Amino acid sequence: MKKICNILRKIFAVGVLMSLFAGGLSLVGYLAALCVGGELATAICSFIFTQYFPWLIRFTSVVIGIGLVIMYFDGEVALTMKNGKQKGKKS
Repeated sequence: MKKICNILRKIFAVGVLMSLFAGGLSLVGYLAALCVGGELATAICSFIFTQYFPWLIRFTSVVIGIGLVIMYFDGEVALTMKNGKQKGKKS
């Protein structure tokens, strides 16, 4: 199980990096549209909003799902005051 978690962690890390890059790429698209202006800017912004963002949201949702699977298999406890792994002990 540990080997599967390590592979999933690598996939998760690459997915998060790709998601951050894709988000920055959308910012570059909006900045380019701001510089160009006019009808072309409208077309660029429309493409980003209607076709690019839905793809990006689906991709990041899959990456987040992989991260949650890793946390479940590894027994990690997140968003708590205690750090570390859960050891089957209730507190």
